[in-house]
Amino acid sequence: MTGMQVSHSHIRTKKKWAPNLQKVRAIVKGTPKRVTVCTRCLRSGKVKRAV
Repeated sequence: MTGMQVSHSHIRTKKKWAPNLQKVRAIVKGTPKRVTVCTRCLRSGKVKRAV
């Protein structure tokens, strides 16, 4: 996602937002695997962590 960073004096520069990616061991098709997942997917329960 892109946008503008605006300073106090209203100078605008381009800015990028990046997803917060974490390397976790998750269950993929019944087996634990090391995958890169965003934290929003972890919190919402879309990815099941391997314990």
